[in-house]
Amino acid sequence: MKIFFALFFLGLVQGITEFLPVSSSGHLVLFSKIFGVEESLFISILLHCATLLSIVVVFYKDIFKMIRHPFSKETLSIVVATIPTCLIALVLMPIIKKSFSGGVLPVCFLISALLLLLSETIFARKGSGELNLKTAFFIGIAQGFAVFPGISRSGSTIATGLMCGAEKKEVAKFSFMMSIPIIILSLFLEVYEVLVEKVSLNIQIFPTIMAFLTAFVVGVFSIKAMIKLTQKSKLKWFALYLAAISVVSFFVL
Repeated sequence: MKIFFALFFLGLVQGITEFLPVSSSGHLVLFSKIFGVEESLFISILLHCATLLSIVVVFYKDIFKMIRHPFSKETLSIVVATIPTCLIALVLMPIIKKSFSGGVLPVCFLISALLLLLSETIFARKGSGELNLKTAFFIGIAQGFAVFPGISRSGSTIATGLMCGAEKKEVAKFSFMMSIPIIILSLFLEVYEVLVEKVSLNIQIFPTIMAFLTAFVVGVFSIKAMIKLTQKSKLKWFALYLAAISVVSFFVL
C-alpha cells in the first residue's frame, strides 16, 4: 500500500512539475527519498514518457505539421537543438546515473534558481526577438545539462532562450516540443540496457502503471494552465521556490 501511494504521488508530482521551471526529475528524487522508495533513472524516464503523451495530446496539430513539413524552420530547430543534447547526455551518462542518488540535488536546484534570475534580468534588458537556429543550438546545450535531477529542463531551456533574446511565449512552446525526441531516445536507451546488457529493474508493475496514468492525466489537464502561468508569472518567484527547495533537499538527503 505504501509503494502504491508513493508512486501515485510521484506521478502526480511529475504531471504538475514537468510544466513548471522547477525540475520534475529533481522533485521525483526528493520525494522518493522522503517516502523511502527507490527512485531510478528508468522510473524517471517512464514518468517523463507519461507527460510526453500529454504534450502530444495538447500539441498534436503542431506535431503533425512538423511531420508533414520535415524541412520547416520549426522541425529544423528541434533537430539542431537535439544534437548537442544527445552528445552531452551520452558523454555524461555515467555521472548522470549516479546523480539520481540525490547527492547533487541541492546544488542543481540552486543552479536552476540562478539561471532563472539571470535570464529575467537579461531578458528585461534585451527585449524579445525571433527564435532562430543559433538560439535553438544554445537551448539544446542547456537541455543536455538539464538531464541532471534538480536542473530544470524547461527552466534552463526557457532561460537560455530568453538570454538569447527569444520571445517568451515562443521559447516556452519550443521548450516543451523539443523534449519529445529526447524522452523517446532516453526510453530506447533504457530498453537497450534492459534487453541487451541485461540490467535488472526492481519495479512493481501495477503501482508503476498507476503512476504513469496519473502523470499522463494530470499532465493533460494542467499543461495549458501551466504554460500560461509560466508566460505571465515572473521567473523570480520560481527561482525563490527553487532556492527554498534546495535548502529542504540539503537536510532531507
